[in-house]
Amino acid sequence: MSEESHAEARLKSGTEELEKLGWSAHFEEAFAPYLEEGFLPARVAAQHRGGYVVYAETGELSAEPSGRLHHETAPGGLPVAGDWVAVRPHDDGSGAIIHAVLPRRTSISRKAAWLAAKEQVLGANIDVVFLVAGLDGDLNLRRLERYLATVWNSGATPVVVLSKADLCDNVEAALASVAGVAIGVAVHVASGLTGEGVDELRGYLTDTRTVALLGSSGVGKSTLINRLRGEDVQAVGDVRSDGRGRHTTTTRELVVLPEGGLLLDSPGMRELQLWDANEGLGATFGDVEALAAECRFSDCSHDGEPGCAIQRALVDGSLERERYASYSKLQRELRALAIKQDKRLQADERKARRRFGRAQRHPKRW
Repeated sequence: MSEESHAEARLKSGTEELEKLGWSAHFEEAFAPYLEEGFLPARVAAQHRGGYVVYAETGELSAEPSGRLHHETAPGGLPVAGDWVAVRPHDDGSGAIIHAVLPRRTSISRKAAWLAAKEQVLGANIDVVFLVAGLDGDLNLRRLERYLATVWNSGATPVVVLSKADLCDNVEAALASVAGVAIGVAVHVASGLTGEGVDELRGYLTDTRTVALLGSSGVGKSTLINRLRGEDVQAVGDVRSDGRGRHTTTTRELVVLPEGGLLLDSPGMRELQLWDANEGLGATFGDVEALAAECRFSDCSHDGEPGCAIQRALVDGSLERERYASYSKLQRELRALAIKQDKRLQADERKARRRFGRAQRHPKRW
């Protein structure tokens, strides 16, 4: 039997184990060139400082990227939790080297904090994202809109999970307010403490589906994971006296559930800056963009022009001013990011500022 035939036979024998990790025909096709070179497929379970943990058909392995992958790949293209990668195990079985990252089906990204224009990938190959918000005072509709735009843009399906239902006196009011911004998105009420709603969430964890949890610190993500897993696999911390959560989860980690499905927990985020989320913004604010399409002028700025459908809706109350302000703010954020990434847009912006400055110094006299 040729070396290639041996590799194909080995991959076939391990397919059942790989499928439990989310392996599919999509990744099998992408992996074909690496199979011929004798590499093994593996899925990144966690990233730690200086290395990774990957799941392969042979079990769990510690791994590190090859020098070539590390130095020749853009930061957003380096392995993250959820990625499928091509690895070559060490002869002594002590670990493996990651040589390539397979093309991602979905990718959840944000602009890295404090950096001018750098992508940070939070997770890859995610099917469903639980956007977790606590009903103990954490519920923030404007933040939820930001999360929804990010997830819609990733290619994954967002699901809103209102946690800590046992600490809320008026769940119906919270549901009504969320329904006004999570248009077309499933919303569930749950409690990791009492178990309320957990069975409904388990319904998303079928077969080989991967579900990620995103939310601020202290919203109960780890408690929900413990409930879904049926055991305490994640540490749980108290909320601080100022109402902010503690970072009980310190790394993104993919957890394989015994009954099927995979969970990706993430550390709570202080902020979520958008990254290339124009499509996600349109999906999140479809009601606003539908109104904008009704304006008399296609280039309407929604700031006093005649026939402006946005202004009409703001006046009659069919569009909340806070929601429109949120939409406008996220639009400006994406515009600012695009300018930082595009030198031509930077030049146009400088010209516009100079024109504005000249107009202020030399106003027209009538």
